[in-house]
Amino acid sequence: MDLFELRALPALNVIGLMSGSSCDGVDAALVRIEGTGRGLKAELLAFETVPYDEAFKARLLDPNLTMRDVLLLNVEVGERLAEAALRVRRGIKAHAVGSHGHTLAHVPPVGESAVAGTLQVGEAAVIAERTGLPVVSDFRARDMAVGGQGAPLVPYVDWLLFGQAEGATACLNIGGIANFTVVQSRLEDLLAFDTGPGNMPIDGAVRARTGRHYDANGEMAARGKVVPHLFQRLSSHPFFERRPPKSTGRENFDAPVYLADTLYDSAMADDDLVATVTAAVAASIADAYRRYIASRHPGAPIVVSGGGAHNPVLLARMRETLPGVDIRTSDAHGISVDAKEAFAFAILANETLRGTPANVPAATGARKSAVLGKITL
Repeated sequence: MDLFELRALPALNVIGLMSGSSCDGVDAALVRIEGTGRGLKAELLAFETVPYDEAFKARLLDPNLTMRDVLLLNVEVGERLAEAALRVRRGIKAHAVGSHGHTLAHVPPVGESAVAGTLQVGEAAVIAERTGLPVVSDFRARDMAVGGQGAPLVPYVDWLLFGQAEGATACLNIGGIANFTVVQSRLEDLLAFDTGPGNMPIDGAVRARTGRHYDANGEMAARGKVVPHLFQRLSSHPFFERRPPKSTGRENFDAPVYLADTLYDSAMADDDLVATVTAAVAASIADAYRRYIASRHPGAPIVVSGGGAHNPVLLARMRETLPGVDIRTSDAHGISVDAKEAFAFAILANETLRGTPANVPAATGARKSAVLGKITL
């Protein structure tokens, strides 16, 4: 089926693929999508997570990758993305794939600097060959080509999902990095930006101290005590002072960078380190809400998705810091906290195939709207 035939169909079943900065694995969502733009309707048909093994995760996190390493990872991530796409189909007919891939590097423009770029691996040609489906990939590059940060891209989907509610809704995704999208009825009124660290430094601290992948149910943070001098240092990162639009990544908030020598400081108890980092992440999110959201939309509810939604200590810290603000997970709205980002890239792929611009200049700082992604047949 060619692109003209796809566009003629009233509804498409699209597989969204996402490999996040926490390097846990590939999330795959099969989504039935009808229409495009504001009238779009989407239904999650199936969801799968295909985890990465520890050796492969270590390669993705290696700060000293060579060009040969990157080349090989591009193909190998593509194979894993294709595997996840094949698993999630479950015998259901699919028409296309939308793959975010895995971000190895993201350098957004700062000020007037023209030095900027983004690199996601996960070869689209491999996915297309293994699945027999057209693949939309490399979503961030077009937004950056028109002067944007290349992130966040999910705000368009947040607007489709929550923009019809009365008043403003603050959609918070806590993945490796945390970001807000504040949606109202008009797309041009949308506000979106990265707040800073999410699970990335918490997971990194747990991994460095215990060898485990993450703080299950926030148990280490619950046992530990917040160390004031470290909390103060973590809360003073210059990124927090930058005004939106802004985006960030591992270059600022990977555990070895953000925590520096403290990561392996034997004088600090493991639980105390994790408790302090968790508190600092919650505080950075709450501070961003107060600075940039509450001042414009007092009392706007927060809808949380992403892996951080499973951390009760992180959410409790946010509620303590933002008393009176309704903080709930996207599950309460029928949208899985785990499937949200893969779901979003299925929708973004649909918009690419339909020829509908899906970046949000108010969120990324782009000069104009643009159709995102590249299509591999």
